[in-house]
Amino acid sequence: MRLSTRIALVVGAVVPLLVVASGWLLVGLVSRDLHAQADQRLSERADDVAAVARGLLRAASQDRPRVEHARQRKLYSAALDVGIRLQGPDRTVQDGPQPDPSVRLPTTPGKPVSVRARGKTWRVLAQRISGKEPGVRGTLWLFFPDSVNQAQIQLVRGRVVTVALLAAPASAGLAWALAAGAARPLRRLQRRTSGLDPRTSDVRLEHRPTRITEVDDLAHTVQTVLARYDEQAARTAEALATARSFSAAASHELRTPLTSMQTSLDILDAFQDLDAQDRAETVEDLRRGHARLLGLLVMLRALAQGDLVEADAFAPVDLAELTDAAVADFRRAHPDADVQAECTTGLVVHGWQPGLRSLVDNLLANALTHGRSADGRARIAVALRASDDGGAPVAVLTVDDQGPGVPPEQRQTIFERFHRRAESPGSGLGLTLVAQQAELHHAHLEVRTPPGGPGARIEVAFPLTRPGLDGTAVPHRDWLADTHHRRQEIHKNRP
Repeated sequence: MRLSTRIALVVGAVVPLLVVASGWLLVGLVSRDLHAQADQRLSERADDVAAVARGLLRAASQDRPRVEHARQRKLYSAALDVGIRLQGPDRTVQDGPQPDPSVRLPTTPGKPVSVRARGKTWRVLAQRISGKEPGVRGTLWLFFPDSVNQAQIQLVRGRVVTVALLAAPASAGLAWALAAGAARPLRRLQRRTSGLDPRTSDVRLEHRPTRITEVDDLAHTVQTVLARYDEQAARTAEALATARSFSAAASHELRTPLTSMQTSLDILDAFQDLDAQDRAETVEDLRRGHARLLGLLVMLRALAQGDLVEADAFAPVDLAELTDAAVADFRRAHPDADVQAECTTGLVVHGWQPGLRSLVDNLLANALTHGRSADGRARIAVALRASDDGGAPVAVLTVDDQGPGVPPEQRQTIFERFHRRAESPGSGLGLTLVAQQAELHHAHLEVRTPPGGPGARIEVAFPLTRPGLDGTAVPHRDWLADTHHRRQEIHKNRP
């Protein structure tokens, strides 16, 4: 059933009920007003005839028939259009419309009351009549027939019912016409949205404000739902692409260590009489292959997590506390390394805490692996300071080593996936993780030469203002895939 039809039916049913309810209230008010008018008339007549009734009772007590007869005519004349009944000690006189003498009348003076007799209603006012002379006492009743009032009330009731019967179809038709006009923007919205299928088409709802709150809110809701569908579809596609890339990268990169481990296992199986030194070397090869295999899997998993991180995972992170914790854990794991850290406190960035920790850990691991000095010692300097990058406050993290450094021509390629030196024991993904997290956090990443001498400095500048407030969203890229064509924030021409 259409909305306009529903509205018409509801209005057609409700309006007559409202008319009847209002009419019944009106009837009650009219009835009260008519009773008030009748009561006022009885009170006025009672004031006019009270003195005449007292004179009539006085003449009757003194046995003066002629005066009594004159007083009685005067009493009837004073009553005018109301019925009157005067009951004295010896006799009762009455005139005008009134109920039968058998009807019980009120004896207590006060306000008029209603009395029913033989299907008729009377308004009755009782009043005490008394005088100074003995025998001058009695009760005066004034009657006003309520039939006239009832006729007027019945007329009002009939008109109320007539108006209600006429209002039902008229209000329903008017409501249908108005509802049909009001629902026209909603029907237009329905026609525009009925052909939208986000699974097969990229067409989306274009809505112009109609200044009808419900229609505009519904259109906004539809647009929001479609936008969220597109976002979730894109994220699903990214997750599938990440899974495929993970599978492809794992199958490609794990082939070499698995083959090497298989060869070592074959040697151990085929040559049972190997001497202790050769067996120890073969077992060491197996351990190195296992370590590389495990490292590759851990790094690939970390890259996949970075590819799939959502914006709601980002929160304020104290970079100084995170860096101090990473350095402390690194010192415990590598007591032979000389690590110096100087961190400015109070530098809070909006970031993904696990990703930032992975960035610092991999910078330290890279300095340990590739930054040993000529004497074989690993001396690493970590610094965190505040800076002003062209007017925007940033937190600059630097990790310096005393190794051979990175040639300028290689400063672009060391962040590529699986890029490593031939003698490197790493997976070739550590610095790729660093580049991924730098991009996720809108950070500026550089490879430079330390100012104090040979070695390498990797510098990451994090914005201290929250990314996204200026329209910048969290980037989503497939770092498990080939990164040669990615836009890198790496500068290789600076010393």
